Amino acid sequence: MGETMVLLTPDEGSLEQNRHVGIHVGGAESNVAAGLAHLGHDVEWFSKVGNDPFGRIICEFLRARGVSLENVAVDRTRPTGIYFKDRDDEDSHVYYYRSGSAASALGPADLPHLRLESRTLCHVSGITAALSASANDLMQRLVIDRNPGDGLVSFDVNYRPALWSQADAAPRLLELARGADIVVVGRDEAQTLWGTPRAEDVREILPDAAHLVVKDAAIGATHFAQGLATFQSALKTDVVEPVGAGDAFAAGFLSGLVRKFDIPRSLRLGHLMAGLTLQHVSDLPSMPAAEDILAVSAVEDEGWANMRLGPSHLNNLHLLLLKGTSHDD
Repeated sequence: MGETMVLLTPDEGSLEQNRHVGIHVGGAESNVAAGLAHLGHDVEWFSKVGNDPFGRIICEFLRARGVSLENVAVDRTRPTGIYFKDRDDEDSHVYYYRSGSAASALGPADLPHLRLESRTLCHVSGITAALSASANDLMQRLVIDRNPGDGLVSFDVNYRPALWSQADAAPRLLELARGADIVVVGRDEAQTLWGTPRAEDVREILPDAAHLVVKDAAIGATHFAQGLATFQSALKTDVVEPVGAGDAFAAGFLSGLVRKFDIPRSLRLGHLMAGLTLQHVSDLPSMPAAEDILAVSAVEDEGWANMRLGPSHLNNLHLLLLKGTSHDD
């Protein structure tokens, strides 16, 4: 559950230099939904979109990715949010136009549509809590005040400074994280929010999460559960565009948990999904076949350490399995 917007980005160069833009779809929670659907799971995305071309583009795109939209509401008075991505020689810059959007009207009245009692897992992020007072109230009901019989809740902290200040976000995001069963957070954002420089420090302030994953960018990720800490190095990866990798990681890791993979393999599946996303400018690139992705996630530590993922593997992921070496070197 969460807001998805239409992304407009230049085909190449910056917006000022190139007035021709491509239309893409981006939203943290729907990115996760699409990733899970690609990996073979039955997934539904819940949100609100405007009665406009942008909302229809989003719905058509996600439906084509295998995501159910049975309970998506169309708001006839509020627009679908849009955002622009501008690139220069050194970095990407994102500009949001989402104030007063259809999804910002999400609220507690929408809770029955989620049918949490029949779900294995509900994935949300901290972005929704920052959209509006009503969306924040919905997060309270869904994550913290939920019924005992509801399914598991997965929470990606996803702190967005453009939406709220650190002073406002830190206590609320910590409260929501403490209410979730599964928590995913970047080590850098945890340090920004809560002053926790190490993964172990994050565990100290989130001791009760059944599954806590602290990501550390290109280094790897650490999973905490039942007194155990498991570190899995990230896959060595070429980077075309850094946006969207965190959502892809969440999709891969959650898929591993639902499939009852062991924790190292679940983390590898997350890293692999993230690495594939890093090869493309879109948040939701075309992915190799699910069976190939799952096969690569099953490699042993030595093979994993020898791999390097590059753009050529988007259509030939099985090459990574050959001796655990890169074919982009």
